[in-house]
Amino acid sequence: MYFIGCDLGSTTGKVVILDEEKRILGQSIVRSARGPQRTLEHALSEAFKSMNVELTDAVLQQCRFVSTGYGRSNVEGIDDEISEISCHAKGACYLHPQTRTIIDIGGQDCKVISVDDTGRVLEFQMNDKCSAGTGRFFEVMARVLDVNLDELASEALKSNSPRQISKQCSVFAESEVITLINNNVPLADIAAGIHESIARRIHGMAFKVGIEEDVVLTGGCANNEALRKALQKRLRLSLAQLPENPQVMGALGAALFAWEHAKGE
Repeated sequence: MYFIGCDLGSTTGKVVILDEEKRILGQSIVRSARGPQRTLEHALSEAFKSMNVELTDAVLQQCRFVSTGYGRSNVEGIDDEISEISCHAKGACYLHPQTRTIIDIGGQDCKVISVDDTGRVLEFQMNDKCSAGTGRFFEVMARVLDVNLDELASEALKSNSPRQISKQCSVFAESEVITLINNNVPLADIAAGIHESIARRIHGMAFKVGIEEDVVLTGGCANNEALRKALQKRLRLSLAQLPENPQVMGALGAALFAWEHAKGE
């Protein structure tokens, strides 16, 4: 039996496959296609390919599926659907049981989630009304600076004098960045200022929830080392490192729920 979590986000689709012992057998991250069903099919195919297993009808009959993310309600063949807040909490706490606060930064939203010692969600704050503090904000800023996302992060790490980006709205922040460019401010200092502006936004959300260690960072932006450092500086604490790619935490949590449901737990 395979236990499969499908995180169908706004910009990427993630799949994690577990075995009977809750071991990760395969996983995948793909760009979101035109519709969550296509994204799911692609991500599922890539995950089984990572296991060197051919995806057939016979294999699918041995699978238990749970979906999460923006597209979780719009796919066929799913046994259950669960919110991404619960799934990120489940995945992070499974890999790092000491987790008490989760900061999830995705493509279109960001969340700060507080959990107890059993991994149960106590409280959360979510920013899904604008792109401030999300991966989309990074994409807009990278386009203005004519760099890719990796370059934006690497440049930020070089800075010793970050420039403050006071506006959190993408539209106004873009104008602010253009002004800095025209004033010949070094790229590294602008990039660092962009990362610090996102850290400042997330700090405000975390203040409402209450930060308790250990704190883990999940979502696609969690692999951005410049953002990690900016958050650590802003929050005045170290972020715990997860042993798996933090971008698949939602899918891992969904797979763990699939396992529990199948076992009647």
